[in-house]
Amino acid sequence: MFRYVHTNIIARDPEKLIRFYKTVFRCESIGETRDLRGEWLDRLTGLENAHIVGEHLRLPGYEGDHPTLEIFSYDAGLPSAPAINRQGLAHLAFEVEDVEDTLALLLQNGGSQLGELVRTEYEDGRKAVFAYAADCEGNLVELQSWY
Repeated sequence: MFRYVHTNIIARDPEKLIRFYKTVFRCESIGETRDLRGEWLDRLTGLENAHIVGEHLRLPGYEGDHPTLEIFSYDAGLPSAPAINRQGLAHLAFEVEDVEDTLALLLQNGGSQLGELVRTEYEDGRKAVFAYAADCEGNLVELQSWY
């Protein structure tokens, strides 16, 4: 078997970030919470006395228990500074019914906007609306709607 399983976000406040993704992006609990520690986890992570808590949320538009957004927190974390052009994983993208409405909901729930909301038309005639934003902990997300 070969399949995509999850994307992991390390949160400062996992409960708050889990609520954010449930409220804004309609992610759903699948009953997979975690409270992990032990020698095996230390070996896996390369961290001494690692302790992880969090939950898997099914992404919108899918059935069953995958793919998920895995929102975890370690007892000790390091600060980060997200930027839309940084190397590595840059953002999560969600296709939404209405970018403006979703952006407003995101802002009401502690998120922030990067750049402007834009409307564009591609050479093949497809039209889209896009916005870059950040969740309540600064992780970058793209909102898009096609028509």
